Amino acid sequence: MTEGVLWAIFAGLMLGLYALPEKFTKGFKYENTWSLFFLLTMFVVPLIASVVLIQGFSEIFGNMPTDIWVKMGLSSFLWGIGVMMWSKAINHIGLSLGFSIFIGTIILVGSLLPFIVDGLPPTNVLTYVLIGILVVLLGVILNGKAGLTREKDEAKLNTAENTISEKGSMTTGILIAVIGGLLATGFSYANAVGRPYLSEAVKQYGNADWITAVAVMFPIFISGGIVMTAYFLWQLNAKKAWGDFKTSSFGKNFLLILIMAIFHYAASALFAFAASKLGAAGNTVGYAIFNTASVATAIVSGIATAEWVRASPKARKFLYMGLACMVIGIVIIAYGNGQV
Repeated sequence: MTEGVLWAIFAGLMLGLYALPEKFTKGFKYENTWSLFFLLTMFVVPLIASVVLIQGFSEIFGNMPTDIWVKMGLSSFLWGIGVMMWSKAINHIGLSLGFSIFIGTIILVGSLLPFIVDGLPPTNVLTYVLIGILVVLLGVILNGKAGLTREKDEAKLNTAENTISEKGSMTTGILIAVIGGLLATGFSYANAVGRPYLSEAVKQYGNADWITAVAVMFPIFISGGIVMTAYFLWQLNAKKAWGDFKTSSFGKNFLLILIMAIFHYAASALFAFAASKLGAAGNTVGYAIFNTASVATAIVSGIATAEWVRASPKARKFLYMGLACMVIGIVIIAYGNGQV
């Protein structure tokens, strides 16, 4: 139990930090940064990791039942759309709020999805999980309020300073983050559906238990990457952004984006490993802890990079209250899982 919680928290820290290097790229448009990121994190990194680490790679996936491929593929495709929308939301409303709204939505829905696959836990555990999720919901609402308040604060300052903000609409950004979060819960479902077969198959070929996490990520990332690749190829053409890859900062940008890709992939794989260590309700509890840890990290990162420097104390108060509710909610869920 304790080991699983710690791994879930560590995975969340990695996920919360993965987008931070994007703030330091130069000469790239949004489309350049994220198209390269998704290419690396969805195809290059998982393919290399899977082929190198999984013994019997071809046999394991070649023998995987068609129905599991279909379920994992379709839900992962939806997850891919959700993650793509997440990146767009961050562009509208910033790192800290983008994470809060998107991940909060994922926690609310994604934490319940494994019950559909694995069945309901004991009544005492389910009660704690549901109470914890309601507390998380309150945190999501407060984070949304923080974002809208911050937008009003910045609008007043821009009017007073006679400047024009380059950010998109806060309401639009929040809507994108919520819809993206709903779609991204496909990740939790795909993990729950694929783990039983892949866990047994991995062991049959002499792999260590933790390799199961790597195996589960392979079909999820490949399927999710298809929609992202198509979208960004279209965007690169529409925005005529191909030429922006030819910048003197390309080497530095590539390294920063590669770090983003590795952190993003590793965080997801570590979540799958943590879930396996948390017992019967591991997918639910691990998913909630993992995502809440990432929100906390992203909020701190956003504050550290001056995203909230122009926000009023009232806006920051809502943000901190929202984060506190999300953390309390996860503590309740984790405690309930320990009552099994």
